[in-house]
Amino acid sequence: MSTAPVHPLATELPSFGLVLRTPRLALRPVWDEDIAGLVDAAVAGIHPQDEMPFVVPWSLAPREEMLPSTAKNIWGERAERTPDEWNLSFAVRRVDADVEAWWEAPIIGRQDYFVKNFPLNRSVGTGSWLTAAQQGQGLGKEMRQAVLAFAFDHLGATEATSGAYDWNRPSQGVSRSVGYRENGVVRDVSAGKAARTLQFAMEPHEFKRPEWTLSVEGDLPGLRAELGIPEA
Repeated sequence: MSTAPVHPLATELPSFGLVLRTPRLALRPVWDEDIAGLVDAAVAGIHPQDEMPFVVPWSLAPREEMLPSTAKNIWGERAERTPDEWNLSFAVRRVDADVEAWWEAPIIGRQDYFVKNFPLNRSVGTGSWLTAAQQGQGLGKEMRQAVLAFAFDHLGATEATSGAYDWNRPSQGVSRSVGYRENGVVRDVSAGKAARTLQFAMEPHEFKRPEWTLSVEGDLPGLRAELGIPEA
């Protein structure tokens, strides 16, 4: 049996050693080696050309532009991480039952935490995308359930938030299916045009937990220390 690779910085930065496993997915905070796979999944297509679910239309950029911009985005998240404000991006892999080496499975999307003042408000925002070929199979719901279960059960979050443009029914459907409730509407911008975003929120007791149990690998006390999360 092959052994999963160990990141050389995992001891000093335990986020590099974190892995979340669901029945069909493996989520790992993005390594540099994952960036090209993320870009290839995005370039393959995320949404129709006439719809833009992101504030900045990065998903329409050609590969030669998207690759350096994605790398800078990931590196910037790491460099700017503080206990008061941090983002954590996971590369999402599709791992079928016959795949032994999950780390060699193809990257199919990205799942993110967006956090401000966590020691005080214990709230995490989530965002994600999934390559078009993998949509419509319940994988978007599964990856969201993974990060929600991890946030509530292992990071001590007491609230999760998300948002979607008012026309983006699939994203809204995923949020509602896992237990979010609508929490207002804000005026927003999408690709330079006025837009409206539906806000969603959830507390732990509202989370519609999956039938499966999340598998978590890594140094959790070390990760909480890295992110500035005090022990409960």
